[in-house]
Amino acid sequence: MKRLYSTMSSKGQLVVPAAIRESLGITTGTRVGFLTEGNRVILEPETLAAKLRLIDEMQGCMAGYPSGTELLLKERRLERQRELEKEGW
Repeated sequence: MKRLYSTMSSKGQLVVPAAIRESLGITTGTRVGFLTEGNRVILEPETLAAKLRLIDEMQGCMAGYPSGTELLLKERRLERQRELEKEGW
């Protein structure tokens, strides 16, 4: 996409160009996050489409690791064993 421009108002407001709003699904009331990377500002809309993209990107990222449930059960077993030992079992 080509570079588009907007001008900051005296109140610190910017208009996001229509082409960008449309492509990202930004509508009235859409919450937008701001990130900085060096001298760049990144806008991230919190739209349903953006959340679904994030879920898709994260899918499978924990493959090969034990599940959270397995880790909690293991910790609980160890905790129970310590309790029993403390009680003299």
